[in-house]
Amino acid sequence: MRTLLTFRRTAPLLVPKGVSFGALPDTPVPLPSWLTEDDIQYYASEFEKTGFKGGLNYYRALDLSWELTAPWNGIQVKVPVKFIVGDQDLTYTTPGAKEYIHGGGFKRDVPLLEDVVVMEGVAHFINEEKPDEINEHIYNFISKF
Repeated sequence: MRTLLTFRRTAPLLVPKGVSFGALPDTPVPLPSWLTEDDIQYYASEFEKTGFKGGLNYYRALDLSWELTAPWNGIQVKVPVKFIVGDQDLTYTTPGAKEYIHGGGFKRDVPLLEDVVVMEGVAHFINEEKPDEINEHIYNFISKF
């Protein structure tokens, strides 16, 4: 759990057999300031109750998801959007993502895209890593409406 929440490698994700998200088993993983041992214990206890099946099923069902969403392929998102991502988020550093986001593809698919914010030093759990900044971005965006 600790390794998953603190994952920061920006290279494409490759997980060799027997290795967990870039760390050898039993390798100590230091906690960042935004994550406490109590947080880790809470998440672990919740996953012990329900498992991680829901999260894994998202990836297991990617082929089905593509089939189910096929009718919307090529449809533009036509609502105002502010996109916020961390510069260390694996989804942002995946090959092709930055080019799509900053090279016009994202704006083509989301014509009412108002802003793209790339937060420095932030990974995937952006709302936990920088809650005050995220809240300010969200508040400033929705207060216009």
